[in-house]
Amino acid sequence: MLLPVFTLKLRHKISPRMVAVGRYDGTHPCLAAATQAGKVFIHNPHTRSQHFSASRVFQSPLESDVSLLNINQAVSCLTAGVLNPELGYDTLLVGTQTNLLAYDVYNNSDLFYREVADGANAIVLGTLGDISSPLAIIGGNCALQGFDHEGNDLFWTVTGDNVHSLALCDFDIDGKKELLVGSEDFDIRVFKEDEIVAEMTETEVITSLCPMYGSRFGYALSNGTVGVYDKTARYWRIKSKNHAMSIHAFDLNSDGVCELITGWSNGKVDARSDRTGEVIFKDNFSSAIAGVVEGDYRMDGHIQLICCSVDGEIRGYLPGTPEMRGNIMDTSVEQDLIRELSQKKQNLLLELRNYEDNAKAELSSPLNEADGHRGVIPANTKLHTALSVNLGSAAQAAHTELCISTSNDTIIRAVLIFAEGIFLGESHVVHPSIHNLSSSIRIPITPPKDVPVDLHLKTFVGYRSSTQFHVFELTRQLPRFSMYALTSPDSASEPPSYVNFIIAERAQRITINTDDIDLAGDIIQSMASFFGIEDLQVEADFPVYFEELRKVLVKVDEYHSVHQKLSADMADNSNLIRSLLVRAEDARLMRDMKTMKSRYMELYDLNKDLLNGYKIRCNNHTELLGSLKAVNQAIQRAGRLRVGKPKNQVISACRDAIRSNNINTLFRIMRVGTASS
Repeated sequence: MLLPVFTLKLRHKISPRMVAVGRYDGTHPCLAAATQAGKVFIHNPHTRSQHFSASRVFQSPLESDVSLLNINQAVSCLTAGVLNPELGYDTLLVGTQTNLLAYDVYNNSDLFYREVADGANAIVLGTLGDISSPLAIIGGNCALQGFDHEGNDLFWTVTGDNVHSLALCDFDIDGKKELLVGSEDFDIRVFKEDEIVAEMTETEVITSLCPMYGSRFGYALSNGTVGVYDKTARYWRIKSKNHAMSIHAFDLNSDGVCELITGWSNGKVDARSDRTGEVIFKDNFSSAIAGVVEGDYRMDGHIQLICCSVDGEIRGYLPGTPEMRGNIMDTSVEQDLIRELSQKKQNLLLELRNYEDNAKAELSSPLNEADGHRGVIPANTKLHTALSVNLGSAAQAAHTELCISTSNDTIIRAVLIFAEGIFLGESHVVHPSIHNLSSSIRIPITPPKDVPVDLHLKTFVGYRSSTQFHVFELTRQLPRFSMYALTSPDSASEPPSYVNFIIAERAQRITINTDDIDLAGDIIQSMASFFGIEDLQVEADFPVYFEELRKVLVKVDEYHSVHQKLSADMADNSNLIRSLLVRAEDARLMRDMKTMKSRYMELYDLNKDLLNGYKIRCNNHTELLGSLKAVNQAIQRAGRLRVGKPKNQVISACRDAIRSNNINTLFRIMRVGTASS
């Protein structure tokens, strides 16, 4: 149970998922949040007389205890915490699509201001693996970067798609933190420093991640799903029609175990049991929740859960006492029992009604006809399933085909399939027309990714005249590479692209011929998992893909050149504006209106040029991000062709080659795994 202890109403809008609490002077907890027009506000109710004088920060005219930090760009992520342990207080970190700012609020100065070409979509602060220094880790355009308090780039690696969420968690219970990464390709990846140790595939974009305790962590998806994992096993999940804006772990009932707190787009805040997902507390705001954090905001020695809405309403809650926990648990058990008994009652009433209907049918119909009407089927009826690859036709694309059939003359009236990541809404219903009923049915399935998926089937079996049907429930796994079929050497030409490698198994030398580098990587990772291979180096060549990548790299150079030229032009024009403005004001003071008008006309034209240049620069930056994403994905794909240390070495060497602009070395590394001849 949570007890509300304070409410604030700030006259500033708050951007979703951009709220943090930090002790920026080492003592007083202050709330920082991104707001409109490229600003961050800092709410400090503890020292109301404090003011700032530097150019980056100014006092808000709306509240005396709110200071505004000018970022002058749209803020894309924000957090606070200890970046430099020697300072003794927290640092505020603000990310945009081009830069990362580490800001010392107490001294009103920048610790560092770094340009980040891949942008900063998400940020987390803490220690990672064996890296002793705390890192500000940002996730951007398929890349992850970690900076220490001096702005040194101590960590870098690539991931499969644009990053949307980050968290640090002791995933393997070794006393060191691993990095959880949620991305646009629906995957949660776990990095042990720069090595991927686990991957979990979800059904939508992962928007939020938060550590719970031990190896357990919470997650939220863009389709309204929230849930909890313990390592790679999902404990539970629920799906709502609203969007989860923020999730946070907090012990609300003083039992030593954190619950999952979720702030929703409809203004609701709820707390769910980490074990079952059952709601044990809820409250409502008048607008969407922007963030959920915690801190001793009242300075009374008790940690409060702090919930913020997008309209600036802030509420603080204290966890319930152990005595209250007992009352809550008793009430919860009673509610569970009532709910369970009500469900049993409904099921028994439905079963009784079916018996009554069957009895009526038996009295009014001959024996065989009554059996068919009631849906009674032979006791030895079995359901068979089979999977095959359909290569498609001009009218239908290639797909995997699921065939379901009965063992006798009964018919299949309908099939319900529940599967993650394949169907819209995770379910699919096949309901043949009355004229097309038969004892078998074929269902096309097109999995978007090469991952194993469990198909949970509910099949309605009976006779044509049946009004009631027997429901067969079974689960069939769709294999990882179910969309591929073997071909004979004569039926297709051999692809020019290949991967060669040697393993210590019966078939020692293996060659995979495919033009799809993603498929080659998936096969190698699957084989490595099956055979327990820890390290694997390969020789690979994908001529068509590498040529496309070469063109992308040329474009990246062009975009960088244009960016530098536009930046220089804007700097020159800015200096010219200052000069023209001074001259125009001089002319006005001297009452030389003709000259003043001429100078202001020049200023007008120059301003138009600046605006046009800014638009060109924005378009150029968008194109550059697209090309950098392709480059980062290429490095990640080259890494996936290897396993263990060779994989990490390839990723690191590829980055070094790009930094030194050595394109030929880059392609050699991708082909043979090393830069040396």
